[in-house]
Amino acid sequence: MSSSKWIWRIIGILSIAATLLLIAGFAYAVQDINHPQGSKLNLSAPSAKPEGTAPGNIEQKKELKAAVIGDSLAKGTGDSTGSGFARRSVTKLAEATGKKVTLLNNLGINGLTTSGLLPKLKEQGTRYVLGEADIILLSIGGNDLFQGADLLSGSQTGTAGNDGEAADLDPDELLEALPQAKKQLQQILEQIRKINPDALIIYVGLYNPFVDVKDLKVAGNQAVSEWNSAALTVINKYDNMTFVPTFDLFQHSLNKYLSTDHFHPNDQGYERIAERIVQGML
Repeated sequence: MSSSKWIWRIIGILSIAATLLLIAGFAYAVQDINHPQGSKLNLSAPSAKPEGTAPGNIEQKKELKAAVIGDSLAKGTGDSTGSGFARRSVTKLAEATGKKVTLLNNLGINGLTTSGLLPKLKEQGTRYVLGEADIILLSIGGNDLFQGADLLSGSQTGTAGNDGEAADLDPDELLEALPQAKKQLQQILEQIRKINPDALIIYVGLYNPFVDVKDLKVAGNQAVSEWNSAALTVINKYDNMTFVPTFDLFQHSLNKYLSTDHFHPNDQGYERIAERIVQGML
């Protein structure tokens, strides 16, 4: 008898406990329905910038790395200090922002055309430098239009002589070179964008160094204008590309801003281009 009493007591206690659990569960369910809590949202910023966010925000970076690529203007030919617009821009940007700005490498090559630059963009060393940069400065196209005048000086082929003529530069050929060269410029800008999706790409527009040469003034101005317009068409497709105009700088100031070879900028010319580059970044 005593054992059966204990069994019934145990059963009764378990029944009461089960009933209390059911009541508690029911009460919790009602509370959850009427006042749902949910999980807390994590509103903190992600630890790393996800791919596809706004690229190249140089204002938020403590240190900046720049690279320059292209033709002899990119290299700085004609500058007595060898600084060109690249080093001058780096110095001015550091002064304007108070940041540490480093020039990783100058990949400028005398006489380089769009046809010559395209395969360079496939080279591992070039891709590495461009991929590491926060700012990429690009100058290309002058040799496509003016057919090697970059490599020459004095009264030789492609430069203005004392009689105001430019030997072996055919005005018609300036315009004939445009379609293919413009297509290759577009490919260059798009490839650089793929190599480095985040960098700020700054393209330095063309000027006409032969605006004082009678036979080349109109054709040269037309070719340069069409070229710059084609560059803008591509650049306007991207949020993080900038076009720096130089045409107006040299249009009426060739004697002031051109070097003695009548093609490249001199120290003052590069200084003015650098000023505009930095203005375009700030």
